[in-house]
Amino acid sequence: MPKSHRVAVLGGGSFGTVIANIVARNGNEVRLWLRNAQRASDINAQRENSDYLPGYRLDDKLTATDALHETLVGIDVLFVAVPSQSFRSVVNEAGKFLDSHCLVVSLTKGIEAGGFKLMSEIVREELPHNPRAVLSGPNLAREIAAGQVTGTVVASVLDDTHTLLHDLLHCDRFLIYNSRDMYGVELGGALKNVYAILSGLGAALDYGENTMGILLTRSLAEMSRFAVHMGANPMTFLGLSGVGDLFVTCSSPLSRNYRVGYAVGKGEPLDAVLGAMDQIAEGINTLGLLKEEADRRSVPMPLVKGLYAILYEHRPVSDLFGDMISSEQSQDVEFVTGES
Repeated sequence: MPKSHRVAVLGGGSFGTVIANIVARNGNEVRLWLRNAQRASDINAQRENSDYLPGYRLDDKLTATDALHETLVGIDVLFVAVPSQSFRSVVNEAGKFLDSHCLVVSLTKGIEAGGFKLMSEIVREELPHNPRAVLSGPNLAREIAAGQVTGTVVASVLDDTHTLLHDLLHCDRFLIYNSRDMYGVELGGALKNVYAILSGLGAALDYGENTMGILLTRSLAEMSRFAVHMGANPMTFLGLSGVGDLFVTCSSPLSRNYRVGYAVGKGEPLDAVLGAMDQIAEGINTLGLLKEEADRRSVPMPLVKGLYAILYEHRPVSDLFGDMISSEQSQDVEFVTGES
């Protein structure tokens, strides 16, 4: 029987809550940290996170709290599920209470401004003595809460970490796969949010399945092209954290980023769309950072360039879809094995 662990999850949104509950159902003591004391109290009293996942029963081994020290004392594993903009400050504060043996796992699919840092790189800088890992895949929280079967990728350079996270998370409805390409897995999770916005725009304009097929495959080509320039393995993007996550996020109205694109495509102002959302759409932040980095590295990314022009330069959506596709490179598959 697997050893029981003491686990903390920082961030009481939908995905943080789902991960915390899976770990608790697998027989581990879990503390879920939220900034809002009243919401933490309500979760403990009602046994559900009614703000984000109403009706989803939380295991009795899960306890919510707004006290960070209380959350972190004596834990073995820490999952961090806060928005990318606050990730560094939260991890820095958490480091005051963590033991150096504690595994730190990022659940956040985003990029930090001012250096194009992924969340695992922030963990390395802020907590250099702690082992680290990332988790990413086609994981819509509401579907997981509803009991739909899904899979995810845990990425680390340490085999013991793969075993530990498999024991914590694996169940008959949540399947765990391993990778050693931590950077590639994490980069795929961040980049696909941008293309989900683009997919939502296409859906709002009633683009056909053929056109959406082009958008998805060219999005994957752009992602892997950029990944290679950043040092990731392009083959990682053929797995769950690449094409799997891209497909789900670009085809589901449950995706916040897809909903942003759809609303903008229907004529709603971007600021109004973002203001009405109860959680952050990471793709908006990632888009600007990605365009800047791609321009700096001279990586051709016509879809990213076109989406940026739509959202921030007020170009008409209908005018730019044709331009984005027609300016794409003509090569279908850029990374092949053997002779071309």
